[in-house]
Amino acid sequence: MFVFCIESSHARGMGHLFRSLTLATELRSRGHSVRFAANDHPNSLRIIRERGFDVALYDLAAVTGWEEGLVDPTTVPSPIWINDRLDTRRPHSETIKRLGAKLVTFDDRGDGAELADMNICALLFEKTEDLKGEDIRLGVEYMILNPEIERYRRVRQSLASILVTLGGADTYGVTVRVAKWLSSKPFPVTIVTGPSFQHMAELEEVVSTAEPDRFKLLNQVPSLAAEMYGHDLAITGGGVTPFEACAAGLPCVVIANEPFEIPVGRALEGLGAAFFAGHHSEFDLGILEKAIPIRSMSETAMTKVDLGGVGRIAALLERLAA
Repeated sequence: MFVFCIESSHARGMGHLFRSLTLATELRSRGHSVRFAANDHPNSLRIIRERGFDVALYDLAAVTGWEEGLVDPTTVPSPIWINDRLDTRRPHSETIKRLGAKLVTFDDRGDGAELADMNICALLFEKTEDLKGEDIRLGVEYMILNPEIERYRRVRQSLASILVTLGGADTYGVTVRVAKWLSSKPFPVTIVTGPSFQHMAELEEVVSTAEPDRFKLLNQVPSLAAEMYGHDLAITGGGVTPFEACAAGLPCVVIANEPFEIPVGRALEGLGAAFFAGHHSEFDLGILEKAIPIRSMSETAMTKVDLGGVGRIAALLERLAA
């Protein structure tokens, strides 16, 4: 039994949810039993259930004391508890260990990470020497990406179309400010918003004042991977999305929504697969006014970021459960 405990909301974003769903789907395909624990966020709960997973609610305000009903080692051998909600608190980790479960965490710098059997940190690129956990996994090779991307990989040749996709929530409304900047530029732009986007009125106002056919607005596309296929450059946040774009051969301009995303943007720029435009409070898209080597960036992106991470992690979890 694998229990995924996630936090997903407008404030937190939905990256943890989608990453966990990809891994949970892989584990289910291997014959394992999976369930979710999530905070009370209607959009996230709906998505989990639509994917066919059982989900129980937990109280974000309660550090511990609610885990017992979700994992029972007396009836389920070798349960694995997976936290994908950033910083794990020690009392919670102590409870999980007392219940006899193995603990796996993602990108975890909390004081409870020290008790983790595995801390998978594919999105951490600085101060990694301070990470805690019995088994720490670092590197882009442990990035969990949507395997559907394999169907939509291609090398881009030139810049003809831009995709803007800044997360399922876009907590700070960065999409609106990016649209304002792009409204006077000669690029066709498609903007994809997610299920928790709360800035639609402001975005529609910007789009309405632009030249006809400058913008195309899409909400909750059936497949972001399929939508990416039709574009040559993506403007994204600093979570998992730019890595999915790069794996598909789509170069990125990364805007950090949170401070911890700044090293992500710098790392992708260092790989030669993206440009880093800065933190959302003062981003600079001036790179779009220069000649961009789309083909070489696209080829580099596909070389540097592969789609094997979900399989690698699933295999590690199976060995942990054995």
